[in-house]
Amino acid sequence: MASPHRRYTTLILDLGDVLFSWSPKTNTAVAPRLLKEILSSVTWFDYERGRISQAECYERVSTEFNVDAAAVAEAFQQARESLRPNEEFLGLIRELREQCHGHLTVLALSNISLPDYEYIMALSSDWASVFDRVFPSALLGERKPHLSAYRRVISEANIEPHTAVFVDDKLDNVVSARSLGMHGIVFDSQANVFRNLRNIFGDPIQRGRDYLKRHAGRLETSTDAGVVFEENFTQLIIYELTNDKSLITTSNCPRTWNFFRGKPLFSESFPDDMDTTSVALTVLRPDRALVNSILDEMLEYVDADGIMQTYFDHSRPRMDPFVCVNVLSLFYENGRGHELPKTLDWVYEVLLHRAYVGGSRYYMSPDCFLFFMSRLVRRINDQAVLNRIRPLFVERLQERVGAAGDAMDLAFRILAASTVGIQCPRDLEKLLAVQCDDGGWEMCWFYQYGSTGVKAGNRGLATALAVKAIETAIARPPSPAPSAASSSKLEVPKSIPRPLSPRRLGEFLMPWRRSQKDSLAVAS
Repeated sequence: MASPHRRYTTLILDLGDVLFSWSPKTNTAVAPRLLKEILSSVTWFDYERGRISQAECYERVSTEFNVDAAAVAEAFQQARESLRPNEEFLGLIRELREQCHGHLTVLALSNISLPDYEYIMALSSDWASVFDRVFPSALLGERKPHLSAYRRVISEANIEPHTAVFVDDKLDNVVSARSLGMHGIVFDSQANVFRNLRNIFGDPIQRGRDYLKRHAGRLETSTDAGVVFEENFTQLIIYELTNDKSLITTSNCPRTWNFFRGKPLFSESFPDDMDTTSVALTVLRPDRALVNSILDEMLEYVDADGIMQTYFDHSRPRMDPFVCVNVLSLFYENGRGHELPKTLDWVYEVLLHRAYVGGSRYYMSPDCFLFFMSRLVRRINDQAVLNRIRPLFVERLQERVGAAGDAMDLAFRILAASTVGIQCPRDLEKLLAVQCDDGGWEMCWFYQYGSTGVKAGNRGLATALAVKAIETAIARPPSPAPSAASSSKLEVPKSIPRPLSPRRLGEFLMPWRRSQKDSLAVAS
C-alpha cells in the first residue's frame, strides 16, 4: 500500500524538459535563442492549443520573426528529432509504482502540439507505459499555466487536487497547480526532484530500516573534522531505538562502561562515565544485583551539593544536567530515584528556567535534553515526583513544537512529545522532507567534547531516531483539521478509483494503461 503518512496518490508530470530532453541547436538559420522566442510567442501557444495547423503556425512565425518558413519547419523538425526520453526518470516512476503497490496514478500534462505528440508516441521507447493517461494541450484545447487545463485534467482523471503532486520545469505552471491545491515541485535539478518524489511516495520507515541494515555493524561516529572513531554511547541509543543488536557494536563491559570502545580521541586513557553506564544499564538490563552494586558505587560520586558527577574519577569533577537526567532514569528504573533528591531538584530547576536551551558542556540540543527527560518521565514510579515534573515537562515541550532544528532535533522532539500525547505534524513533515536518497538521514551533531569543543555525530543515530519518530507519529491518530477549508498534510485519503474514460478525446488517441486481461473499448 502507499506510505501510510502520505495523502498523495497521484503524480502529474510535464513532458518537455522533465521527462524528455531536447536541443534547440539546429543546422539552420534559426538560432537557439530565436527558436526559444518562437516557443514563447502567442502564435506558438495557439499551435499548442490545437487552434491552428502546423503549416499555419510556421507561416505566421515566418512573418512575425522575419525568418524563412522553410527554415522554421526544418529547425523544428530537427528539434523534434532531438527529443529523448529520460530513462532515469522513467525508472524512478516504475520504482515508485512498485513501492506504492498499485496505489499510484501517474498522469502527464504537457504543452505540446499534435504533431510533436504524435512523434513522441511513435518513438521506440515504451515511455508511455508508465502513465495511466497523457493530457497533451493540443487535445485539451488549453495549455499551462491556464487553470482550465488543470481543471480539465482533474475532471477527466477524477482526482482530488490535494492528493496530487505536480512536477514541471516552469514556476508559473507549478504556481497554478499549487493554487488548485496540488503539491507543486519545480524541476530545478533531477537529484532534488528524485529525492522529493522518493520522500513523498516512498515508505520512509522501510527505506530508513534498509539503510540501517545495509550499514549494520558499521554505524560509527565521526567528528566535525571527519575523524571516524569507535564509541559505545551512540551504539546503545541506536539499540534502544531499534531493538536490533545486529546493527551495533559495543565493548564487553562487565561492570561500569566507558564512552570509547577503542583508543580515546584526545588522551591515552579515559575514565568510565555515568552517562554511558546509565544508558547501558537501562537498555541492556543486566542482573539486578549487579546493577544495584553499580548504583551504590555511583552514589560515591555525588558532590557536596548532592549533584551526580559525570565520571568515575574524583580527579575529574564535572557536572552536566543532560547526564544527570540519564542517571536519574537508571535510578528510577531500579526503584532508587529517591536516593538522588538534590540531583532531581537541579534537573527540575534546569527545566524550569530553560537552562538547557543553550546546551551544556557535552550536549548542544535542547530537544536532546527533552528526549532524555522523556526517558526519565517514563521511568518515574513515584506519583508525587511525576506530578511535579510532568506538567512542566509538557509545557516546555509545547514551547518547542515547530521550532527550527535539524533532523535529529526534530526526531528528538517528536519522540519526547509522543510520551505525553503531544503531536508535532509540522515537525514530522520537515523530518520526512529531509530523508536522503539512500534512505538515511544526514549526520547531525549529537554531542561535543567539553575540553576541545570538537563536535561528533552519527548518521546511524540520526536515521534510527528519524525512523522511530515517524513510526511513533504515524501510530497516533491524526490531529483534527482546523477548518473545513484546511487539512493536515498528514491526512490519509480515501481510495480514489480510476475512471473508465474513453481512449479518445475527439478523434485523437489518449494513451491509457491497458489491463492484461481486459482492454477498454475505443470510442468512435
